[in-house]
Amino acid sequence: MLYLLLQAGGGIQQFLPLLLVLVVMYFFFFRPQMKKQKEERNFQSSLSKGMRVVTNSGIHGKILELQESAVILEVENARLKVNKSALSKEQSKEYLPEEDKKNAPKKKSKSKEEEDKKDKKEAKS
Repeated sequence: MLYLLLQAGGGIQQFLPLLLVLVVMYFFFFRPQMKKQKEERNFQSSLSKGMRVVTNSGIHGKILELQESAVILEVENARLKVNKSALSKEQSKEYLPEEDKKNAPKKKSKSKEEEDKKDKKEAKS
């Protein structure tokens, strides 16, 4: 088939933009999404009893019991049964150990933000 494309004269050149678009889409859309899904699966498989987590809907709780596809959370004085897939690594960052927090993006403190604003104002002057 490649031979036929070469004989057609410029056949490959017609497909280069399409191939380039597919490669860009893979590296900027599909690959990061697959990486994020893998991290979520690893987080959900590493859950343990006593761990503090946050669900996708924002419920904060402590894991009391682990089941195959669900966990029982203690929330205030209530117990909730939720699927493991409803637990979010991104939202549970505040409760994760320090080694997991290193990979997360850091937020600027208010004092640091104020200093940045002052520096920008001075630079404009």
